[in-house]
Amino acid sequence: MSNRPLILVADDSEDIRNLFGIMLKSKYDVRYAVDSDEALAAADTEPLPDLILLDVEMPALDGYEVCARLKANPALAHIPVIFVTGRSDPKDQAKGLLAGAVDYIAKPISAPITMLRVRTQLALVDQRRALEDQIQQRTEELHNTRLELIRRLARAMEFREGGLTNRVLRVSGYVELLSQGLGLKSKVVEILSAAAPLYDIGKMGVPERILTKSDALNEKEWAEMRKHPEIGAGIIGEHKDPMLEQARIMALTHHERWDGTGYPKKLKGNAIPVPGRIMALADAFEAMTSTQRHRSPISSMEAAKKIAAESGKQFDPSVVAAFMKVAKGLEELRAKHKDELEGIHDLDFGSAKKK
Repeated sequence: MSNRPLILVADDSEDIRNLFGIMLKSKYDVRYAVDSDEALAAADTEPLPDLILLDVEMPALDGYEVCARLKANPALAHIPVIFVTGRSDPKDQAKGLLAGAVDYIAKPISAPITMLRVRTQLALVDQRRALEDQIQQRTEELHNTRLELIRRLARAMEFREGGLTNRVLRVSGYVELLSQGLGLKSKVVEILSAAAPLYDIGKMGVPERILTKSDALNEKEWAEMRKHPEIGAGIIGEHKDPMLEQARIMALTHHERWDGTGYPKKLKGNAIPVPGRIMALADAFEAMTSTQRHRSPISSMEAAKKIAAESGKQFDPSVVAAFMKVAKGLEELRAKHKDELEGIHDLDFGSAKKK
């Protein structure tokens, strides 16, 4: 594939097309169109042209209309258009600029002027692409930094509960697999998985003596513990950002039950947001298969039986069905991210997505 800029020449005159070809081919790749239909099709063919030289007076649609249609297409609107015309009236030039053109080349064609204007527009294209690349890189860096801060905040919560584990990795992975099992779109899966580490952040507002108590909690202590979903929602706050919005929903609703007996709002069935239903099962599976203060872990198979028995009670039946579909992946992820004493302070959080 050529690294040279690609220029589309759209003109119904064979002589003009040949003239442009002679001028441009030494430095650029050239594609041709003889009418408006070909021009629109050629502009929308990969690789997309870097610049379009467009005749104003063509049969069927004139150049103004072709340019307007190109600019109305989000995938093509960025391609600069230079009109080629024999019209010298300033009104015609203004009309072309209003249609979206960046410049004019007047007939008869001057090779030096044409090459200068082509070079100028292609230089601007290069500058725009470089700026877009910088913005994209910076956006990715900010996104990754935000993810890391979220994960580290979740890790800080684990310190308050008595020590570091791999729970953040496991639960994020469980949410990802369950979301995929439900058939959610890949972008939604990505957002939910990224938001998952904050689901229990409300425990930051629960007294440490309760979080670290070795004996079973009494009723008063349970009342304190049950406040953590609303505390978590308050800590996260309300945001337009999709990831933080879903994190808040997960924090607030992951202890609601399908049968309406959960907390804090006693939501029932479809009134519980989907992220909360997913997190409820992910959290339960994590709790069953990991060491707890008051009980030893059970096997994934035993956990699956308990989860199946709670279908339609604690859990959304469709999420339970998704769980059964991806159960093998959940077990593999659990085995991959066991709680170990060594190396747990510097986890590779990206590894949760490596199947």
